[in-house]
Amino acid sequence: MVMLKEDERLDYLLAENMRIIQSPTVFSFSLDAVLLANFTYVPIKKGKILDLCSGNGVIPLLLSKRSQAHITGVEIQERLYDMAIRSVSINNLEDQISMVQDDLKNMPKFLTNRNFDVVTCNPPYFPTPNKDEINENEHLAIARHEIFCTLEDVVYTCAKLVRPGGKVSMVHRPGRLVDILTLFRKYRLEPKRVQFVYPKQGREANTLLIEGIRDGKADLKILPPLYVYKEDNEYTKEVREIIYGK
Repeated sequence: MVMLKEDERLDYLLAENMRIIQSPTVFSFSLDAVLLANFTYVPIKKGKILDLCSGNGVIPLLLSKRSQAHITGVEIQERLYDMAIRSVSINNLEDQISMVQDDLKNMPKFLTNRNFDVVTCNPPYFPTPNKDEINENEHLAIARHEIFCTLEDVVYTCAKLVRPGGKVSMVHRPGRLVDILTLFRKYRLEPKRVQFVYPKQGREANTLLIEGIRDGKADLKILPPLYVYKEDNEYTKEVREIIYGK
């Protein structure tokens, strides 16, 4: 029996035959997480995957449908971690997915260095604003703003935990692209794939997907643009297939 708390609800996880616990006031996954899970290359059978800033566990759950590798999720907020643990249990994935409630900056000491084949992260996008500008909802503020970790903290941790030749995938905002490329190179993550996501044709990109390889050779590929909506505000064929399947 599923135990829900306060304003939690049990949703279907898109096209997958899975359920996930969500809350409008604590955490609900966004399209960004779905795009990152789809963008990420994963080992099919063997290996180890690490997801940082896991929220309610959406990326580990999505990746579990594409890979038999063991997946570790890390989330600093106790309430979100609890939601993730219960979502993993609901889907009977305790043998494949392990959740850790801790600060990602502690992970290089807690986990074996450079041991993961793939590291993913949907980090906070925005520098911490003034106190009068920050979201009053603590859960949403931590998820959106660099309160507990900076972009450099994220990239450093990813680089320390991925094995040589392993891949790091991240979703962020295009405005941080130069910062991300600079930090990737600083910590020996060679940028290999970049894809810009646009709300519609003719609009500026508002999402960035990027992959780097630990100690990889320089060879950056810019993938075709991904448009989310058509002019009639319906999902494009590409995004509809990512969300709902073919």
